[in-house]
Amino acid sequence: MVQGTTSDAGKSTLVAGLCRVFVNLGYKVAPFKPQNMALNSAVTSDGGEIGRAQALQAVAANIAPRVDFNPILLKPNSDTGAQVIVHGRAISNMEATSYHDYKKVAMDAVLDSHHRLADEFELLMVEGAGSPAEINLRENDIANMGYAEAVDCPVILVADIDRGGVFAHLVGTLELLSPSEQNRVKGFIINRFRGDIKLLESGLDWLEEKTGKPVLGVLPYLHDLALDAEDAVAIENTVDQAKINIVVPLLPHISNHTDFDTLRLNPEINLRYVKMGERINDCELVILPGSKNVISDLKFFKEQGWQTDIERHLRYGGKVFGICGGYQMLGKVISDPHCIESNLKTITGLGLLDIVTELTPEKVLSQVSATMVLGNKNCLVRGYEIHCGISKPEYRSELNDTEAPADLLIDKSDNQATDGCVSNDNQIAGTYLHGIFDEGEATQLLVDWLDSNNDIQQTINLNEHREHQLQRLADVCREHLKIPVIEYIIRNGKTTQASRA
Repeated sequence: MVQGTTSDAGKSTLVAGLCRVFVNLGYKVAPFKPQNMALNSAVTSDGGEIGRAQALQAVAANIAPRVDFNPILLKPNSDTGAQVIVHGRAISNMEATSYHDYKKVAMDAVLDSHHRLADEFELLMVEGAGSPAEINLRENDIANMGYAEAVDCPVILVADIDRGGVFAHLVGTLELLSPSEQNRVKGFIINRFRGDIKLLESGLDWLEEKTGKPVLGVLPYLHDLALDAEDAVAIENTVDQAKINIVVPLLPHISNHTDFDTLRLNPEINLRYVKMGERINDCELVILPGSKNVISDLKFFKEQGWQTDIERHLRYGGKVFGICGGYQMLGKVISDPHCIESNLKTITGLGLLDIVTELTPEKVLSQVSATMVLGNKNCLVRGYEIHCGISKPEYRSELNDTEAPADLLIDKSDNQATDGCVSNDNQIAGTYLHGIFDEGEATQLLVDWLDSNNDIQQTINLNEHREHQLQRLADVCREHLKIPVIEYIIRNGKTTQASRA
């Protein structure tokens, strides 16, 4: 199990790298995260929902994502509450205090998944959450040492040296653990190191002498490593002399921002996020992203004056694209009769597409192959749906009627209901389909929709790009980590007397 001294210490990336390393060594590996908190999720092959990091780690392990890889997923929908997802299915919304009591039940789900995976795989590469030294969360813990103690799992502790104070992080975290938990920590990994390693060696010697535990490696800072992010949004992304400028409003509950990775990574496209207090301007395209709380985020959108910015953008010939929650916002009305998201039963949308949306208790979770139609061109796309709303033409009154507006955006090839629409003036489009731009053909279709004269020279296939990055990460792990010692820990639950040499 990889635990971190802090959030964002590099746990997810390290687990992905180690999954690929040990798959390459011939192990049958599965990723596992007992409890995750993230808004960026993925749909699994068995029709459930898990954290994006575990889906990425499954790719690293050369297996299809499944719900057992992340049995408990928390999707925050307010400052104090979250939707609780167990084995891929949403069971309820809970406040933090209520969930704290529920963790005893959640542990049963965690152990069920653990046992199923342990029966099938040689190696579980487990990711912790946050820090194991969060004293206020220790009771009934299922995310870190509570799980590790329950299944008798050895632990490696990782810390981010780029934050500063790495030795205090490691020693302080260790000191705050119980004696049995301290014994469970078998070594340290230092992440994101820049500079001459010789300048760090005296500190590593001190750390080993102080704790009696080995340093298992120092990973360098990988400046251009680009893998699916679970939480952090890559806000700084300025491209000089971009051929296309795209703006994405940064909503408080933005979800599945990996939808934009192929656009953000393209050196000819400048995709920037507009933050609170900033203006939507100077772009050819505005993309409204997904949202875990679409009603709250729509209110925020309007309060920022972004509706006025969008209207001005359209008057000057710009285009707008909405995905999932962003698609819902583009319609006339969003209603929430079952109080799925809040006590506000209805809110007026931006009025840019002739659709109305009703939030429903049952969440749609599906992987989709479809045809996307923009202008007079089309292409095949693959993606996934995660939403609890049904959108329909404004002039239809029955939710079970699958007829869509005359101008379709998505035509599903498996005879499911059509999805999405394009405005009559061809300036506005929306869909429920996440991951719609993951393949190069869809990006090219979007570029042609913006301006058929755009001479974008390259597009990015996200699956190919992800595979290249994972293999690169595995190569770095093999070069800078003591893989034979880690393998010994896996097999024996303890370290040898090997020094860093």
